[in-house]
Amino acid sequence: MAGSNVTALFRASTAHSPSYFTLNRAGGGPAGEITDFCIPCNPYFPTPAMFDQLGRGLREILTYYPSGADTITAELCQVLGLNPQTVAMGNGSTELITWIDHLLVHESLAVPVPTFGRWTDQPMETGKRVDMLLLPEAHGFRLDPTSFVQFVRTRGSRAAVICNPNNPDGGFLPKQQVIALLDSLQDLDLIVVDESFLEFSDAEQEPSVAAEAVLRTNVIVLRSLGKNFGLHGVRFGYLVSNPSLAGKVRAALPKWNLNSFAETVVFMLKEHRQEYAESLQQARRDRQEMTWRLSQLPGLTVYPSQGNFLYVRLPEGVDGTVLRDRLLAEHGVLVRECSNKIGSSSRFLRLVVRPQQDVMRLMSAMEQVLYGQRTQVPEPLPEPLAPMLAQAPQSKPQPLPQAQPAVQQPGPMPMLALAQQPVDARGLGPVRSTGTAAVDRLIAQA
Repeated sequence: MAGSNVTALFRASTAHSPSYFTLNRAGGGPAGEITDFCIPCNPYFPTPAMFDQLGRGLREILTYYPSGADTITAELCQVLGLNPQTVAMGNGSTELITWIDHLLVHESLAVPVPTFGRWTDQPMETGKRVDMLLLPEAHGFRLDPTSFVQFVRTRGSRAAVICNPNNPDGGFLPKQQVIALLDSLQDLDLIVVDESFLEFSDAEQEPSVAAEAVLRTNVIVLRSLGKNFGLHGVRFGYLVSNPSLAGKVRAALPKWNLNSFAETVVFMLKEHRQEYAESLQQARRDRQEMTWRLSQLPGLTVYPSQGNFLYVRLPEGVDGTVLRDRLLAEHGVLVRECSNKIGSSSRFLRLVVRPQQDVMRLMSAMEQVLYGQRTQVPEPLPEPLAPMLAQAPQSKPQPLPQAQPAVQQPGPMPMLALAQQPVDARGLGPVRSTGTAAVDRLIAQA
């Protein structure tokens, strides 16, 4: 991947990564060259047959206006068993976050960090005070509800947000703990429980508090559809709350805020319930296997997750920005380096759960960049693996067999070869610029 814009894309001071399409345009290569571990999408849904069906209707989808949001929302509610009066659909959950901030957050908002960037950035952009509770690395980034309530009281916050599971670490609060938190903060103006990744959880049979939100006057549950359905580009999500709050948000939304792709997918869902359920089950199995495999890499810490992503701490001395650039430039593997997330640093990556063949490509790339050789992961994968709850990082499952040295060939030096110093893409010495040496090298050669 090469191009004059690549370095600037990663140097941008934003809480989000450049888009898949932006990277491809900057790099000048086809999309198939990148294996994406950055965007947290369901890789098993829609099915190939569903994509074929969407393709056959593409002309009509792009040509005609969609129905109004009320029509699309009514169909979604019929599929999900919800009352349309308690639901508002948005052009992605981010649109709903924006309107929640404008309409319902009046003074201040408390949120644990690290978390999804829009929950910190959006209220700050509109002049609200954002009170951020740092999740302790020593406790595996686990949120303690009692500590969060005490923090809200100490700061005098008037609104609060928790993500369950949390992004980027996948930390999970059981349903009864969330309800207890809602009870403790029932005097606040607003509490939002962002359940955007909850469909990927297997810790409880019925973990959502959406039914509770309908009965309370100050609670909103936010749900994503693009993440669950593997269709980020469609941009659709919804919130559930009591009719008064939901109606207030619906009244502010534009008439045609949902596009024809969103309408088409929503009206397909009732015919594909089984495929969707199977896709979630496979994603959960993939998470267990990917957690186990990554745990075999020396010096890497993998935190328990209930999302469709894993939060990992890199070995001592490894700069995540350099690792990200080298994985992309040398192996076509895109990862989410987390230094631009409040409460995180360049020692952390968020890696999306993907099918086994993609994980093996990631493993091979990380082994070569970090250690300069292939390590040997024992087989077969132990069964069964218990669901990963938000708790302290687990110790490595078992020691690695002695790795056989790779054949020495000219090429980039392993990142761990220079203690405490990230190396540039050619392995010639410490980085002296901005942490994007691998991409700088490619640009210079372009």
